Amino acid sequence: MPVEARRLIRKMRGGAQAHLIECADGHCYVVKFRNNPQHRRILINEFIANTLLEFLEIATPPVAVVSLSAEFLRTHPDVCIQLGNRRIPVERGWHFGSRFPGDPATLAVYDYLPDALLEKVANLSDFRAILVFDKWTANADARQAIFFRARLKNGGGRTAFAAQMMDNGYLFDGPNWEFRDAPAQGVYFRPCVYAGVRGLADLEPWLSRVEHFPEEVLDRALKRIPGEWVEEDREPLERLLGRLLARGRRVPDLVESARLAKGPQFPDWK
Repeated sequence: MPVEARRLIRKMRGGAQAHLIECADGHCYVVKFRNNPQHRRILINEFIANTLLEFLEIATPPVAVVSLSAEFLRTHPDVCIQLGNRRIPVERGWHFGSRFPGDPATLAVYDYLPDALLEKVANLSDFRAILVFDKWTANADARQAIFFRARLKNGGGRTAFAAQMMDNGYLFDGPNWEFRDAPAQGVYFRPCVYAGVRGLADLEPWLSRVEHFPEEVLDRALKRIPGEWVEEDREPLERLLGRLLARGRRVPDLVESARLAKGPQFPDWK
């Protein structure tokens, strides 16, 4: 069921012109609108990414369908899309929400950490996993991640920086729904996250997981998407997911091409 928008907190950076909105379930969500400047398909890509990342056990924010009522939009006129001097109204209805990892008033969230802190991120291995994922899904955008302090599971109450992989709207070359395999794309720009990667064996078990990815998980991803987002795109979307399933075996070669193109990013690869 969708969650109801209650309060605008602030606008976010980025081409999709997302807004941070507090919802009736007590959580805050980074909301991308159905009529965002990047295309409605961006929302579909985000929902698919969430299902796949959860199955692959790669840290990513929970997602939700966020409902914007006519009353909410009337009382929050700053919720809009700005194109030059034009203010485009946001459509009422269902939109995509990525959950903020805590209370925005008290939790500091970063999109950059210096190397000395980045090397100590509790789930640093997720950057190896997301490389496999991004090559598999032909992510045409730079890999985005956020960092925040979190209490570690089984950590005796200890807190440390954790990472979440987010902003996945440009899988499948964004709204084009193509697999354009540029060798340099999908590689995180900080070499220290790949320290210790000496070959393809260090990208397991994720290489094997995408090669043998269960078709039923893709079916589940498709069923989670609101029908009003899909509209006439259902057949192209089904074909896209079929091609995704078939290309899992190609991912080792795609990673090798990326390593050759971005050699300094993999300091220990021999």
